[in-house]
Amino acid sequence: MLPVLVLAQFAGTSLWFAVNAIVPELQLAFSWPAGMVGTLTSALQLGFIAGTLLFALTLVADRFDARWVFFLSSLAGALLTVLAWWTADSQGALLFWRFLTGVCLAGIYPVGMKIAAQWFPQGIGHALGWLVGALVLGSASAHGLRAITARLPWESLMLAIAALALAGGCLILTLRRPQHAAIGASRFSASGFSVMWTDQKVRRPVLGYFGHMWELYTFWVLLPFILATRISGDAVLWWSFAVMGSGALGCVWGGAALRYFDGAKIAATHLSISGLCCLLAPLMLHANDTLFFLWLLIWGVTVAGDSPQFSALIAAHSPRQMVGSVLTMTNSLGFALSIVSILLFTNLSQHWPLASVLPVLAVGPALGVWALRAR
Repeated sequence: MLPVLVLAQFAGTSLWFAVNAIVPELQLAFSWPAGMVGTLTSALQLGFIAGTLLFALTLVADRFDARWVFFLSSLAGALLTVLAWWTADSQGALLFWRFLTGVCLAGIYPVGMKIAAQWFPQGIGHALGWLVGALVLGSASAHGLRAITARLPWESLMLAIAALALAGGCLILTLRRPQHAAIGASRFSASGFSVMWTDQKVRRPVLGYFGHMWELYTFWVLLPFILATRISGDAVLWWSFAVMGSGALGCVWGGAALRYFDGAKIAATHLSISGLCCLLAPLMLHANDTLFFLWLLIWGVTVAGDSPQFSALIAAHSPRQMVGSVLTMTNSLGFALSIVSILLFTNLSQHWPLASVLPVLAVGPALGVWALRAR
């Protein structure tokens, strides 16, 4: 079951950066401002927040068959990506469709984790390592696909990703419903969500996740600009895919390491290394090519590799009937924080050199490590 779920998650989450990979071409075609990439990403993140809040408060992930929620969300996301292609010349329309795509992703990413929690209640950490790895690779796929289709019109990328997302939704329906699936909550309960701040075993990974989210998506958004200081053209797309996709290795390694180490320690190690990468930016931006690309790959592995640990810890200690909704609410709050970070850092990068801006990202990992070690 795990390979099917991983492939479906990869295909569904390819929607995430479907536009980011072609922003330079859209800017050239329609004379868009340089900060449009941050605005587009934030619109999708805002939609994801709205979707996760809606799903969490209505308990969609726990009241209904998660497979069908995943399928319908993938179908809607694919249709919205086609509409985004159709109206790409309008900034307003594109922002609206990307916002709604974010809402759909709320029915893919956290719902995929809910399905994993149902199928692998005893090995949730290992399963989520592969599942979040698929999310990371899916997010990077737009850059890889655009590098492959560089000789084709930019429209081909959006249509290819729409087809991929639809295929992922169809694939999830091939899974049968697990017989041991817990009966979900049928109505909203504030006490169910209160574990996020009253239960230390849940609160620590929730706060650690917030520190992780301060850094993750902002790094991904700024990555092409970091690479552009050294390379250009298709090489930027290939290296964006490689660095983002390397996070999948961190996720899978972290899931496997749970057999030998505590999840909180694994997450803290990733946060510490990625935070150090932030602080080393002033040196690495002027280092030789070997050190420069090695620095980015290490950053790519560690910036995403801690994500499944947070999800596994939260899922393991949340009320059984509220797992899907607690995960969804945590995602919602974390992505709200990511919007602040994305808008802040994309704006700062237009007025200050990256060597001055990137070290400030270390605030998130530092707070995450502190939260995981707090008593």
